[in-house]
Amino acid sequence: MDKPKFIDVLSDSTGETAEKAVRAALLQYPDAGVQIRLHTRVRTPDIARPVLERAAREGALVVFTVVSPELREFVHASTAELNIEAIDLIGSLIGRLGTFLDREPINLPSAMLPLSEEYFRRIEAVEFAVKSDDGKEPRNFKRADIVLVGVSRTSKTPLSTLLAQRGLKVANLPLVLGVAPPPELVDAPQDRVVGLTIGLDQLCEIRQARLRQLGMPSETNYAMREHVRQELDYARRLFAAHPEWPVVDVTGRAIEETAVIILEHLKERDERAKAARSSLM
Repeated sequence: MDKPKFIDVLSDSTGETAEKAVRAALLQYPDAGVQIRLHTRVRTPDIARPVLERAAREGALVVFTVVSPELREFVHASTAELNIEAIDLIGSLIGRLGTFLDREPINLPSAMLPLSEEYFRRIEAVEFAVKSDDGKEPRNFKRADIVLVGVSRTSKTPLSTLLAQRGLKVANLPLVLGVAPPPELVDAPQDRVVGLTIGLDQLCEIRQARLRQLGMPSETNYAMREHVRQELDYARRLFAAHPEWPVVDVTGRAIEETAVIILEHLKERDERAKAARSSLM
């Protein structure tokens, strides 16, 4: 049996940035079987040292984001002493920015910085996504930056959460075979609606796994191939009836990749709107 591989993500704040960077890079190694261990609010050598010693014992890779020059130097020295493979994600960037901007960094972890307007905008967006999940509040479709539409298990909820963390107000609506979408969907700005589709085989597998998690029989209509095919056909007909909706195929895609595609569609939408306004001036 292969020895497990670990990546220790060490941060003096939440570690969110470093963890996302590592996970994004790991998408290039889909079968690596690496386990990520997140260590947050590491702000003193006494806290950092045991993490580094364990990484040395287990042959882990250390990825760290530390803004304090003293602690950063301690981590550099310790990883060299303990012969640990380590990556400093933010240190060199801070140094290069200081040279470029001709300024000294304040060297405070992000969690200790004053809360910004952007922070509160993201919190509001996350709250909006929670309230508008699974078609719960159709009246929010008009207020949403994006409305995700697709059959069950096309990643609508995780996508809504991920996009909300970027400050976008996202609502989503599950399509149910034989049930017409609510009128609020048609009343919403149509250039904000995004259709989600997925391959038949993958959707059947995902739904069967979901039924197993719930302890339900696999013969349930929800995961039966012919029923799933009919659902997908129904969704395609709806999308075809609304050609202004971009449709994203999530088959085999990580939600981060799908989110990027959706954001590109939004950018194109905004650029078209800007060009249209300019032509009227």
